[in-house]
Amino acid sequence: MKVRKKILDEAHEETLSSMNMIDLAYSLGGRWREAEKLQLQVMKTRTRVLGKEHSDTLVSMSNLASTYWEQGRWKEAEELQVQVMETEKRVLGKEHSDTLISMNNLALTYWKQGRWKKAEELEMQVMETRTRMQDKEHSDTLASIFNLAFTFKYQSRYEEAVSLIETCFELRKRILGPEHPDTKLSLRAFQEWKKEAEEHKQ
Repeated sequence: MKVRKKILDEAHEETLSSMNMIDLAYSLGGRWREAEKLQLQVMKTRTRVLGKEHSDTLVSMSNLASTYWEQGRWKEAEELQVQVMETEKRVLGKEHSDTLISMNNLALTYWKQGRWKKAEELEMQVMETRTRMQDKEHSDTLASIFNLAFTFKYQSRYEEAVSLIETCFELRKRILGPEHPDTKLSLRAFQEWKKEAEEHKQ
């Protein structure tokens, strides 16, 4: 990489790609601080050369946010994720798949902070959009239903949580089969939550 830096300059895309590969190796090895240093450099260079709204710049921002996330640095992750989401909404549109992924990532960051209402708001938007664009039986839509059900559960909104996880289970059972790991996970959650809900009523 040092040779490429000298020959190609740090702003050259091939140099940035090499840095990304090293960053990936650091990330896979759990070397988050080293990964962060490279990701920050790539993000700043792409922002300067390509602009804030370029897809490669947004990918770099998302990668850095993920590294913050893995270190439990929720506020720093959130700040980048909000920027990515708002840019994608403006450039790609609210219903684009990349925008929905960014919304879901931000919801998970809110989730980790216990900010259930903020997470719920985004998850509801993602679920409704995916239901409309991809239909209710698409794997992405089912994942959105599953996520929202958990958000209801952690707010002790048992009735809504049980209803939604039951829907998720029934759809996964029909589409994926009763032995699929996702189906089994949904069933286990449904059974446990139903029991909790009944105990909560007593």
